[in-house]
Order: sequence, then C-alpha cells, then structure tokens
Amino acid sequence: MAAVNPLPHDSARRFDQRVARLTLVLGGLLAVFAGFGYSRRAGAGVVIGTLLAWVNFRWLEQASEAITRLAKAQVGPERPQISPWTWAKFFARYGLIALVLYAIVAGSPIPPVSVLGGLLMLGAAAMAVGLYEVLVETR
Repeated sequence: MAAVNPLPHDSARRFDQRVARLTLVLGGLLAVFAGFGYSRRAGAGVVIGTLLAWVNFRWLEQASEAITRLAKAQVGPERPQISPWTWAKFFARYGLIALVLYAIVAGSPIPPVSVLGGLLMLGAAAMAVGLYEVLVETR
C-alpha cells in the first residue's frame, strides 16, 4: 500500500519545527566551539545571537500564521482585522535585534562578530533542513 503524502501545510509546519530546533542545536554547538576555542565571551555572544535568531523566526512564524488565518477567515471585500499584537510581533523583531546589537556594540565586552555568528545559525539551519528534505524526504 502506498504511503499517503502529508498535506502541504503539514509539510511546512514540520519544516518550520525542524528549522527552529536545528537553529538552537547549531547555535549551541558553535557556542561551545567559540567558548573553548576563543573565549567565554565569544561563546556567550553566539548564544545571544542564536537566541535572537530563534525569537525572530518564532515571532515571524506566529505573525504570519495569524495574518494568514485571519485573511482566510474574513472572506469578501472587507479588509482583514489584524490585532495590534500580531503587527507588533511582526515588526518588533527587528527592533529587538537592533536594540541588543546596539547594547553589545556600545559597551559590552561581548564581541559583536560572535553575535553575528549566532544570528547566522537560522540561515544555516534553514539550508540544512532544506537539503535534508530535498535529498531524504523526497525519496
């Protein structure tokens, strides 16, 4: 008997969950390597950057889901009514990252490059999960 293909939204949800988890795993590994290979401050910077990337991804995901759900629920010529909290999550992600980076650059002993390394873990996780799904899941 042939396996039933999951619905596209289930596939997207699994992709998002894998990216979120792998972001934290890769960031944790990089933090350990930076902490032992360079300094504890560099390791802390990677942790901060990774957590910022993860929060950014989760807030974007939650806001996008809410906007999509509301747009589908409000069929017709009227504009969908989206809560202010949804918009706040959607746009505050950048403000949060900018605020933390400013605080680090302005007077923290944490190297900004290590924070950037942590922020890049989201992209690395997305690429890894995408390759996994193309190479393994499509077989």
